[in-house]
Amino acid sequence: MAREGGEVTATGPAVKPLRILILGGTGFIGPHQVAYALSRGHTVTLFNRGKTNPGLFPTVEKLIGDRNAPDGYKALEGRTWDVVIDNPVQVPRWVREAGAVLAPNVGKYVFVSTLSTYKTRAKIGMTEADVEMLNPPSAPDATEKDASYGERKVRGEMDAKATFGEGKTLIVRPGLIVGPGDLTDRFSYWPIRVEQGGEMLAPGTPDDPVAFVDQRDLTEFIVRLCEQDATGTYNVVGPRAGLSMSEMLYGCKAVTTSDTRFTWVDTDFLLERKLRPYADLPVWMPPRGNSAGWARMDISKAVAAGLTFRPLAETARDTLTYYHAQSPERQAALKAGLAPDREKTVLAEWHARVGR
Repeated sequence: MAREGGEVTATGPAVKPLRILILGGTGFIGPHQVAYALSRGHTVTLFNRGKTNPGLFPTVEKLIGDRNAPDGYKALEGRTWDVVIDNPVQVPRWVREAGAVLAPNVGKYVFVSTLSTYKTRAKIGMTEADVEMLNPPSAPDATEKDASYGERKVRGEMDAKATFGEGKTLIVRPGLIVGPGDLTDRFSYWPIRVEQGGEMLAPGTPDDPVAFVDQRDLTEFIVRLCEQDATGTYNVVGPRAGLSMSEMLYGCKAVTTSDTRFTWVDTDFLLERKLRPYADLPVWMPPRGNSAGWARMDISKAVAAGLTFRPLAETARDTLTYYHAQSPERQAALKAGLAPDREKTVLAEWHARVGR
């Protein structure tokens, strides 16, 4: 399938089939990753608790274990794999505990980290070499009560290198991960709200940059990096040519038949009303101060290694399809974005401010 910039996503069998262990594999980013790896001819084993989507991939080997339980990794003992991909790490000690069992018996460890490990994104065009990272938590069992998500991922990166060795460690730092299957609604809010039509609050200016990565582009890239025997660290976010807030919103509108009208509301006006960028107004972050380069990371290393991007229209359309397949209760309870009444109130206040 063609991708942005004329690249073509690798299809068909890989040159060298791999034995891949995926820790997780049935949540948000796992299913497409598994399906893509299988399509490339790799042998996949899944390790998880067996509670999330247990019916997926009936022909794939599944090992059961709870990473929070004593002897939680027992099912992995004595086994060997070419690659282990660790998708769901929330607690740094999971890396060390997995390594105690796996490090002697695997060729490569892939740690899915985050761009939130960077202490600041004030610089436009930050590369993987811009290593001003957040301070890692000192507590070996740090949880979300002890440290931020980014801080825990910093500790996870450090522990991965220390446990598996830098020569066997691949670190992928994605930005906001979006697409069908997302349960956070951080991107989904926008195509869903656009589809509903009417006057819609658009934050900041039309030229404010935004960035994200479709989970399918991310997971395919990880598999291809494994095929290349890559190590090191990669920033993974897109799209390749950059995207503005207006381009994203009009791109979402293009896959609907809605009559949506966008009203652009000044950043300071929104902040005065304590509307939170990236939460009440997800994806969007005002490009100023420590966030000037938030949506303008350097991804040239990943692109050179084969990162590709599907069109925005595909991501938006598939996100809407996934949303409409959910229960009415789930559709009515978005986890991000403005509530309708709050949006109407802010729009009314904005019109009163600007006199129209």
